[in-house]
Amino acid sequence: MLIKIPPRHALRESEVTDYSVYLQRREFIKKSLAMGGGIGLAATGLPAFAKLDLSGYRVAEDNPLMAELTKEKSITSYNNFYELGTDKKDPKKNAAMLKTDPWSVSIEGECEKPGVIALEDLIRPQDLEERIYRLRCVEAWSMVVPWMGVELGPLLQRFQPTSKAKYVEFTTLHDPASLPGQRFPVLDWPYVEGLRIDEAMNPLSMLVVGLYGKQLPNQNGAPLRLVVPWKYGFKSIKSIVKIRFTETQPDTSWNLSASKEYGFYSNVNPEVDHPRWSQARERRIGELRKRKTLPFNGYADQVAALYSGMDLKRNF
Repeated sequence: MLIKIPPRHALRESEVTDYSVYLQRREFIKKSLAMGGGIGLAATGLPAFAKLDLSGYRVAEDNPLMAELTKEKSITSYNNFYELGTDKKDPKKNAAMLKTDPWSVSIEGECEKPGVIALEDLIRPQDLEERIYRLRCVEAWSMVVPWMGVELGPLLQRFQPTSKAKYVEFTTLHDPASLPGQRFPVLDWPYVEGLRIDEAMNPLSMLVVGLYGKQLPNQNGAPLRLVVPWKYGFKSIKSIVKIRFTETQPDTSWNLSASKEYGFYSNVNPEVDHPRWSQARERRIGELRKRKTLPFNGYADQVAALYSGMDLKRNF
């Protein structure tokens, strides 16, 4: 008799939050805010940045991905965050070591308004919104996550990038005392990622401060991470402390470490296999069966024009 043992990341469908329960939670939050903030930030579990007014908080209840949400427990316990450890369970186990308050971000490079800005000044409450995006990982697994944050493009425009700004480079905190994974030469620390400026300005790109209506957990990249939903998850750099506008393409961590496996663009392309496995199919966390991988992770209508005329097999 053949006994089939599912992989450890193939969680039961019963572990996924029910759609109606999630809607009830969102409706409760909206009503609380409409009552003039009678329920405090701590009670709703939303980001507790100094003097953060959530009157601009918008709920994506009409998003077709709403019914596919991955369970919060899965999102926060099965993570890639090498700074907190290379095993999928390490980030949650070591999360308390990362200190995120206070937090500031350095704005550098080809812009008119460089400087160091505190997180509560960087993230403006009127721009805060929730978006449901897929997170596709190279290892052929994926999640559907309700992220909360701000659109990246308008935020970058506040610093007035010059005509020389062709790329945007992001850097993670480098502190081996609070990020134990950095004590080992897994990568050349600190972690660096980058986007072309037009990719960064695309309306889908966002800086995230929360998920499931709560402050972003440390294991998911607190207090500030990038989310670029049409690219593989490793492009969505975590615990950002520096944003730099550059004229030349940044040297990104995984591209430096394994250039034949991790290209600069890292767009989800089922026709380009990773050297060690196929990218044609993926397994959604909470499902047993694999599904067909969608070009650009399902966002081709919004982003394919960015790469018009490019050889997407060569520029992977």
